[in-house]
Amino acid sequence: MSSQSRPSFKVSESSLISSHLMMPQDANIQGNVYGGTIMKLMDEIAGAVAARHSRKNVVTASVDRMSFLKAVYIGNLLILKASVNYVGSTSMEIGVRIEAEDLATGHIVHTGSSYMTFVALNEEGHPALVPDIIPVTKEQRKRYEQAKDRRAKRLLASGRKN
Repeated sequence: MSSQSRPSFKVSESSLISSHLMMPQDANIQGNVYGGTIMKLMDEIAGAVAARHSRKNVVTASVDRMSFLKAVYIGNLLILKASVNYVGSTSMEIGVRIEAEDLATGHIVHTGSSYMTFVALNEEGHPALVPDIIPVTKEQRKRYEQAKDRRAKRLLASGRKN
């Protein structure tokens, strides 16, 4: 479907940043935050970005990649940055970057990244068309092209063309 037959929005119009103070209930007895806790927060912010972009109910369709690069500890401020990387007709790839800030020193470290695909649903629960995305900055255009390649590989692996 051409972008002229559906609205288009800039990446910045649906991007979000959230932060969460990591507490003892978020971690094991050594003080390392559970990966599952981080993944839940990632799913929440990515879902919010997808819903904000599509203005529809959305569901997580897949997690293309989840990389934990560094540990997150009790007392860290977990910072999640999420934006739409690419849009198909009914699906959206959302990129999530996770950072942890040591509040005592102010040192921030990139702790993980993920690419998550969401599908927009209509009132009957069926896939619904979503607005196209307009990558504006050089970095957004780079993420768009990389996401387009990932999508093509996912479709090829699944035996689908679209």
